[in-house]
Amino acid sequence: MSQDLEAVLPLLSETEQYALGLKSGEAIKKMHTIPAPDTKEDWATCFNRKTDIKIQKYHECRLRFNGDTHILRYIEENRHLLKNRPQCFQHGDFHVGNMMLENGKLIIIDFDRYDFGDPWEEFNRIVWSAEVSPYFATGQLRGYFGGDPPLEFFKLLAFYISSNTLSSIYWAIPFGQSDIDTMMKQSQNVLEWYDNMNNPIPTWYKDDYIQRTDGVPYRLKEPFDFTFLSKYGKAFKVFDAQDSGNMCFGVANNGDKYFVKFAGAPTMRSNVSPKEVIDRMTKTTQIYKDLAHPTLIKLINTEEIGGGTAMIFKWYNADCMGRMYHLSREKFLKMDNKTRLQVFDDILTFHAHVIKQGYVAIDFYDGCIMYDFDKNQTTICDIEFYSKSPYINKMGRMWGSSRFMSPEEFQLGAVIDEITNVYTMGATAFELFGDNRDRCIEKWVLSKELFDVAKKAVNDERGNRQQSIAQFIAEWRIT
Repeated sequence: MSQDLEAVLPLLSETEQYALGLKSGEAIKKMHTIPAPDTKEDWATCFNRKTDIKIQKYHECRLRFNGDTHILRYIEENRHLLKNRPQCFQHGDFHVGNMMLENGKLIIIDFDRYDFGDPWEEFNRIVWSAEVSPYFATGQLRGYFGGDPPLEFFKLLAFYISSNTLSSIYWAIPFGQSDIDTMMKQSQNVLEWYDNMNNPIPTWYKDDYIQRTDGVPYRLKEPFDFTFLSKYGKAFKVFDAQDSGNMCFGVANNGDKYFVKFAGAPTMRSNVSPKEVIDRMTKTTQIYKDLAHPTLIKLINTEEIGGGTAMIFKWYNADCMGRMYHLSREKFLKMDNKTRLQVFDDILTFHAHVIKQGYVAIDFYDGCIMYDFDKNQTTICDIEFYSKSPYINKMGRMWGSSRFMSPEEFQLGAVIDEITNVYTMGATAFELFGDNRDRCIEKWVLSKELFDVAKKAVNDERGNRQQSIAQFIAEWRIT
């Protein structure tokens, strides 16, 4: 089933948006291999005439936007950029609104405005893509050029966008005030992106370092050699938005799939050094061994490799509940209450096991919960911070998502123990069956009795909660 890409993009991760941008840039590059007829008029002559008409019509219309002198100045100072430009086939209306997504495949639609002209002019509507997703727009340009575009492109693109900004104002008049307001706002965005046309590289262009492994793109703070991954297989998926500082890959090898978590790379989201991430992962192996359970992701091996440490897990074809994976979470939350209850029961059973093994859960949140819809199987991942109980808060605000954290996880010197985990289980119940922010009964989808059990668990006063996971489970299952 085809989906409107403009509507889908905001639901995707930044890396997924960027990857789709790459595909669209690569697609338009293929179109541009079709040359223009030899009879086409010289480009500089043709487009200068179009620009003169746009300037005239803008002056004749009754509307003006703030900062128009900057646009007009840039046009006059840069007409020379049009000289000796090549010409080829153009889509003619290339922007995110004319793209669809079907089964993960990008489809370009609406060729009714096709023309021949400067291939770089094709991106004159990229402002619409940039407003929806700067990462998608950045990916478009890098996909087209195979890397960062040259400065000459940015200068000429700014010229084409300046020309379009003028014409968009009088174009909007017949369509009413709403369209006029949209184009007025866009004119101010353009001036902001280009610093009143003083900088040809727009602020929406992301200069994160983009790297690929087996064709799969991901972001880093700086280049890092991941060639060692070939030992495990060919990468087909990358998770680069982990706050933990780990870089995670899905790899396939002769029909088998693995999840490789690597510590030591300069990831974008982490605020700790690679060394700290490596040290933490080294300690993590024993945690996974001690807490091995059918619901926990299965650890196969841990080894030093590639200048860091890698943990190799069994791959699970599961969707994650974490808010950072919007489409996956949306699918997760569409499951019926019976299935959600089973997921929650699996979570409770695992954490009863955690307590029995003498541990306490730390940094458990929705990003740790996965579900395989084909096998009807819950899987828990990311238990790196689980520790022997009792644990003393030595940080003040500890690791984790605030939605799942008890008051003691913000209090320096507080005991973090089983009663703390009762709070976490209550918060998880609200995440699955209600609203975990206001925790009101109006948004609760189960019985009043179960609401009361969950509400008791998230009481700020430790003494007013259930005093063990076993007690919470007993109260939950008996209602």
